[in-house]
Amino acid sequence: MAGNRAGGATGSRGMRSRCWSWLVVLALTLLVGCDHATKLGAERELRGEAPTPVVRGVDLAYHQNHGIAFNLERVLPAPGRTAVIVLGGLVALGLLGRALWRRRGQVTLEVAGYVLVLAGALGNLADRLARGYVVDFIHVHRWPVWNVADAWVVMGVGALMIAGIRAAPPATPPRAA
Repeated sequence: MAGNRAGGATGSRGMRSRCWSWLVVLALTLLVGCDHATKLGAERELRGEAPTPVVRGVDLAYHQNHGIAFNLERVLPAPGRTAVIVLGGLVALGLLGRALWRRRGQVTLEVAGYVLVLAGALGNLADRLARGYVVDFIHVHRWPVWNVADAWVVMGVGALMIAGIRAAPPATPPRAA
């Protein structure tokens, strides 16, 4: 009978872990799906058109981004640039996936941050692999053009920063001598 209880507890933990895994997969699917739906819409509605003002200082305008954030790819040699960008993306996905997996079963701001960053990275890498470039379409003036996957990455990094600040131990005041 004691064996059943121990097995039941393990089974419950395993069930919780499987449920968590399915929730993460569902969240990633929805986030990447939203990203790609907006990119398809931008491609269909904005390609070849003049920028469409949304609010003052923000336009929707179709762009093909063959590089990476802030044109950092310029430092890479041209012949191997695409391979290095894709390989770097795959390595980043692996590291993010590992960090997320190590927190399996947890529902925290940190986990949400990893899911958002992973979704953004997946969305843009899938674009790069399927098209050879990333579709960007949100143009905030005086800032590079971006997309929903980029927004996921920024929100995820913000969530990770807040989670890190919350988890940091409080500073201890210096002792009086």
